[in-house]
Amino acid sequence: MAKADRLERMDQRRLELEADYTADLIAALKVTAGGTWGLFDHKGDKHARAKVAPVIAALEDLAGEIDDLRERLDLEPFALHAEFMAACGPAKAHAVGEPKQAQAWLERLEA
Repeated sequence: MAKADRLERMDQRRLELEADYTADLIAALKVTAGGTWGLFDHKGDKHARAKVAPVIAALEDLAGEIDDLRERLDLEPFALHAEFMAACGPAKAHAVGEPKQAQAWLERLEA
């Protein structure tokens, strides 16, 4: 019974961390949707990158904890973080701007 309780506590902690991650990502996306560039690092501007570095670091820390718990619970890795990180970095010339991209992410996450 102790193992089942421990696994249940771990899973509850995972759910809490995933909710925290999602809330933090939504908050950052709202800032970006409002016109502040840098979250997706499309321009590679070091000043914009420095401004969002604490946000990215916090998201990466949460994602690391979540993935550790998911691994111990024999679950798939945390897909939301992988999807977000895949969306970051240099963009093609015809890609939408960061504010529009952030708005699309918000619509998806808040649906």
